Amino acid sequence: MIKIWAKVMKNNRIVRQTVFESEGRMDWSRMHEYLTDISYALDIPTPIVLKTHLFNFAKFNHVKFLKSDFVEKIDFDNLFLENITDA
Repeated sequence: MIKIWAKVMKNNRIVRQTVFESEGRMDWSRMHEYLTDISYALDIPTPIVLKTHLFNFAKFNHVKFLKSDFVEKIDFDNLFLENITDA
């Protein structure tokens, strides 16, 4: 079971949040697909996923997408994803 807590942050406050759930184990090749579903649920643009994002999420169980990671203009400071799957 995959569980990712997604938080849209503005001025160090959570303005929107959701928990993404999916059956099965984490498949890194589908990370963009997970992020697309999360972005749709939060009604925000989908950020660009770089190799460093994947490494940070895999190693530290969280990743932060900054304004520079979005192609479109956004009205928040960052998107923070945290893996909350039970070990």
